[in-house]
Amino acid sequence: MDSSFDDLDHDYAASVAERAMRGMADQRIPPTPTNFAVWFHYFAGSNDDLRNAIDLLIDHNRPFETGTNQDLFETYVAPNAGAVASETSERLHGLMGAAKEFLATAIADNHSQMQAISDVADQGQAGVDPKALVAQLMSELARAATRATRLEAGFAEKTRELDVIRDSLTKSEERARTDTLTGLANRRALDEFLRKAQTTADWGEPLSVLLLDIDHFKTFNDNFGHGVGDQVLRLIAKVLREKVREQDLSARYGGEELIAVLPDADLAACTEIAERIRRAIGECKITRRSTGEVLPNITVSIGVAQYRAGETIADLVERCDRALYLAKGGGRNRVVTETELDRAWAAG
Repeated sequence: MDSSFDDLDHDYAASVAERAMRGMADQRIPPTPTNFAVWFHYFAGSNDDLRNAIDLLIDHNRPFETGTNQDLFETYVAPNAGAVASETSERLHGLMGAAKEFLATAIADNHSQMQAISDVADQGQAGVDPKALVAQLMSELARAATRATRLEAGFAEKTRELDVIRDSLTKSEERARTDTLTGLANRRALDEFLRKAQTTADWGEPLSVLLLDIDHFKTFNDNFGHGVGDQVLRLIAKVLREKVREQDLSARYGGEELIAVLPDADLAACTEIAERIRRAIGECKITRRSTGEVLPNITVSIGVAQYRAGETIADLVERCDRALYLAKGGGRNRVVTETELDRAWAAG
């Protein structure tokens, strides 16, 4: 948990902890240490992104399942983030110190070499034997070359260390933005992408969203186990990632729900992609790894909505969510757009 909480007043910390436990009980969330950390942060108001994510889940009556709880913890609490930053900072500090030493040595060597050459020139003017001067000059140049080679090797080593740090930071950033089970973007990356996409959409570019839910997934898990359920979720995530365009973002929204954000795509284009996703998933053959058993086909329901200038992202997702539930209520294994919401409302 954030070290800034260490200085909290006892009574205040106790009240936050009590609200956290009560909040978890209301949502039927096991009071594990990681879950408690998430809800303590939530009620302490220390992370606006976490609060928005949980509020959105509650507003849409989403169950806080194991995967969702873990995703919230890894995305918004990330207990190892501070340690990674501290270690990286120490390594960079050491490398910068080494670089300063290399530069100081190079400058000193350069001064030494220039002085030695100047001395040889003075001796030449004083009539010293040219053979001796050449030998002295060659010796000094050899020493300079040796020092330069040693410095170059040192710089190369430190450059490799910098490359390692850069790769480590890149991978750390990727982990912080990736859902561990599906490999898709997590809620943090999704929120960032949506905010940027909204800015462009407010200038007139279309922006659409599709929300996907696996049909009867709880029954599938009950019948075949959560391990097989996770295998299915990874497979569907792979299909989603492959069927959207390169500029789109596919993410895990929570539990068995996946979402795709499609910038520069209107409702018709997004609906066409959603249909391709639905058909591709319906054609997948799923085999149980442990036994080779071919499992029943999985289907998905998908809701599609297009952003309306000036609305909030929560409004867009909520409309997409209602389209999804209309798809599930209409028999599942289908795509429903926000247009059909209007028709359903008009029909009473």
